[in-house]
Amino acid sequence: MSMTKSSSQYFEKIAGDWDTIRSGYFSESVRETAIAKAYLRPEMAVADIGCGTGFLAAGLAPLVQIVHALDGSTAMLEVARKNLASFDQKIEYHVADGQSLPLPDNSVDAVFANMYLHHCPDPLAAITEMTRILRPGGRLVITDLDSHPHEWLKEEMADVWSGFERPQIKGWYEKVGLVNNMVDCTGQSCCAESSNETITDDQGRSVEISIFVAVGTKRQKMRDKVKQTYTETAIDASKCGCGSEQKDCCSGQSDESPENVFSYSSEEKSVVPDEAGSFSLGCGNPTAMAHLKPGEVVLDIGSGGGMDSFLAAAKVGPNGKVIGVDMTPVMLERASQTAQKSGISNVEFRQGFAEALPVKNNTVDVVISNCVVNLCEDKAIVFQEAYRVLKSGGRLELSDIVTGGPLSATIRDNPDGWSACQSGALPESEYLDLISQAGFNINDTKRSSISEEIDGVSIYSLVVSAGKGWSESEPNRTCSCCCE
Repeated sequence: MSMTKSSSQYFEKIAGDWDTIRSGYFSESVRETAIAKAYLRPEMAVADIGCGTGFLAAGLAPLVQIVHALDGSTAMLEVARKNLASFDQKIEYHVADGQSLPLPDNSVDAVFANMYLHHCPDPLAAITEMTRILRPGGRLVITDLDSHPHEWLKEEMADVWSGFERPQIKGWYEKVGLVNNMVDCTGQSCCAESSNETITDDQGRSVEISIFVAVGTKRQKMRDKVKQTYTETAIDASKCGCGSEQKDCCSGQSDESPENVFSYSSEEKSVVPDEAGSFSLGCGNPTAMAHLKPGEVVLDIGSGGGMDSFLAAAKVGPNGKVIGVDMTPVMLERASQTAQKSGISNVEFRQGFAEALPVKNNTVDVVISNCVVNLCEDKAIVFQEAYRVLKSGGRLELSDIVTGGPLSATIRDNPDGWSACQSGALPESEYLDLISQAGFNINDTKRSSISEEIDGVSIYSLVVSAGKGWSESEPNRTCSCCCE
């Protein structure tokens, strides 16, 4: 697998004993974490890069249609064939160089690499090649060692790298064009002990090195289609957009209970200009849990026709300010004309993307967004941008569409489904993980009781209330782990 000569010799030599050795290094919990982050479906094809004796493939095979097991060591693959004999019809074995994988472009739904990257002379080249074989919308999942100072591992276990800094891994993911990137703790450690008796305990003879999991998704390039749809919607509201296949998509739900965060009360509707109130493309009421106060500065991401911006403006009063950001010029024109006609002076509408907000750092008290983040491919960057513009102690208030599980590739690849707030929706757990990775503390979530089922998966509205803490280092936190 494009390893150094010493690494190749090491694995050829220990192949027969690797299962016993591996069990002392790390447990099946690492495998479970990696698989959980991939959101697999039975019809999927996946690749296990540097599969060794089949540790990861054994967990993947029962869950998917086909597993491509790739390794540069023939001895390791021979053991893998024996270990995975019961899954023979679901596994294809490949002796392969990691910088030239024998699989076509865009051919697998997920790629896994467990404890492989730190044996690669060129990790970025390895990540680039793994990304090449991923289908658009597919996930790359790498589990490996956090950076550590124990140089003896290079000599005794043929490691090339002493682990990795998490920002470095995230930077490589971004460089190859992956989106929704996160690097998190598995809660597990790799445990090892040097055979060199001259190394003392104080020097790190017995080590516990925390293991990270890095996840990224291959971009599908749906922005232009979404922008076109919402341009047409702004011109002709009968076309609608987000939620167009849902009941009352352009006017919200009818329940007016003040505790219902998925609708607007009669009082709230009364302070919003009719042109905006009759043109709501949202899936909830993100101001319901925001507790907006007079004088606050509010940013509305994906402000559309201005419904939530105008509602927020009424709540923050003349000494407050609302900034609406939208990527669609005709939407901005429509909202600006409504503000001018209605004499609302504490709202400003700006053109921009959710992934690159035209707002300065640490200048906003509250960020709101209504059924917009699901339309963005790189939701991780959207949440990072929200974190950037918020003041310390600021709040993030979202209403959005999420799913109860992974959608099929057919649904994910449907441009019309993206515009209808379906195909771009993430599983709820992944959505919340990305918010936390941006540095937010999630304070509250509420699910809509109204849901649909698409492709056998539930899809529903979720309201999230989160806060920006005081620690700027929180998004890159490491973990405290122990060996089992």
